[in-house]
Amino acid sequence: MAETVSPATEPSAGPVIRAARTADVKAIRAIVAPLAEERVLISKDAVAYFEGLQEFRVAEVDGRVVGCGALHVLWEDLAEIRTLAVDRSMVGRGIGALVLEQLVEDAQALGVERLFCLTFETAFFERHGFEAIEGQAVAPEVYAELLRSYDEGVAEFLDLERVKPNTLGNTRMLRTL
Repeated sequence: MAETVSPATEPSAGPVIRAARTADVKAIRAIVAPLAEERVLISKDAVAYFEGLQEFRVAEVDGRVVGCGALHVLWEDLAEIRTLAVDRSMVGRGIGALVLEQLVEDAQALGVERLFCLTFETAFFERHGFEAIEGQAVAPEVYAELLRSYDEGVAEFLDLERVKPNTLGNTRMLRTL
């Protein structure tokens, strides 16, 4: 006689990485909240997550959102990895790496050649091909164009003085695809 496994004891199928949906914003904010309190990530209002929702991927395990990350295009050849975070209970299981891999694939599909991030997790990003940088990652004419952006993340990327009081002190990193 074959043994049956009850749904409560069935092993997880593993993380599913998918595009974020509006119903995921609450979970994304819950994952980010403790990291924002520790000043590892920047806290955002709910409206900012809804406005940028199409940039987000989430990791789901057993129907629960346990990780997130966003790809924000800055210029024709450059995008930023933003808000890459994993629920504390799931850290160390490769979920962040899976989300990042999907964001890299998304960047390649868009024709982006370089990825930028601001992070305290330098070892993690180094394992995924990022290198710490100093100075600007764009030509002066692109810098001048990016100055027109109202996005605070772009201001942080440009290392503008007006965001200095809010700077978390993280490392600027770049990866060429």
